[in-house]
Amino acid sequence: MILDRCQGCLIGGAAGDALGYEIEFDRLREIVKRYGKEGITEYELHNGKALVSDDTQMTLFTAEGLLLAEESSFAGYRAGIRRAYMDWIRTQYEHFPLQDAQAAHSKLLRIPELFAWRAPGNTCLSAIEGGCDGSVAEPVNQSKGCGGVMRVAPIGLLSPDKLPEDEADRLGAEAAALTHGHDLGYLPAMVLVHMVRKLVYADMTMHEAAESAIAAMERLYPKAKHLKDLTKLLGTAVKLADDPKITPVKAYKTLGEGWVGDEALAVALFCAVRYEEDFDGAMIASVNHDGDSDSTGAVCGNLLGARLGLNAIPQKYILDLELRSTLMQMGASLAG
Repeated sequence: MILDRCQGCLIGGAAGDALGYEIEFDRLREIVKRYGKEGITEYELHNGKALVSDDTQMTLFTAEGLLLAEESSFAGYRAGIRRAYMDWIRTQYEHFPLQDAQAAHSKLLRIPELFAWRAPGNTCLSAIEGGCDGSVAEPVNQSKGCGGVMRVAPIGLLSPDKLPEDEADRLGAEAAALTHGHDLGYLPAMVLVHMVRKLVYADMTMHEAAESAIAAMERLYPKAKHLKDLTKLLGTAVKLADDPKITPVKAYKTLGEGWVGDEALAVALFCAVRYEEDFDGAMIASVNHDGDSDSTGAVCGNLLGARLGLNAIPQKYILDLELRSTLMQMGASLAG
């Protein structure tokens, strides 16, 4: 079951990313005009593949940072993730194949498909180019973009015997803070990591995992400036999801468009709670809106995949997914 959920989390995130990437910069009226009243419901294939964005690319590098860490500790994992992000940015500016020792060390730098520009966020690019060494205590900027939360799900897949829960939660925040210094840039990452771990290893429901994550955030970051704002927004997301009279489109008018971390998590959480047993329904709802469709889809897919497992993901989301085998291998390695 753990393997199924770990692989489900990564495949699910990539599936939401790929479905939403096709319409990332489109308004809902344009999406409906192009695909019909339900919006996009199937992959758009390019040379037979459903392409993923920088969200999935960076998620894979987060996973590799954990797997190649020199020691199984908070500091070791943080250093590994930082180094992995420095590897990722090479795929954005250099050409395959690379001819150096680091390329031999990193399995991902040996995958030609990863050397692709997929609308990476300016904050991630500039922060990593500047050294990728921001932290919660010493913010690198005041960005609250969703580039922090959309890439950290693998941290929640680390087995509890490798890193205690509070340290995993803090690692989620610090992994995001490498590039995003605003507390609404890194706190959502902490929440996602906590929820993923609870869904995978504690077999919690989505409601239970959300409540546990919010409580952990309030305990670990009581002095965060925007703590109450994020707590309120996530509570609203759950409340709206539980009200069958509220449509997703109406909910998003309250929750936001997902371009920033708190809104991306809130939209994803709404869909994950509303469609907890329906992966397809969650994916469709999570991407068909005016905002950052690939990131809201990715985070929702991480949550649903962790909750339901790989075997519950419809084959239409798996068969033509770019980097499928790499994602499966990463999930298995983290589960091991």
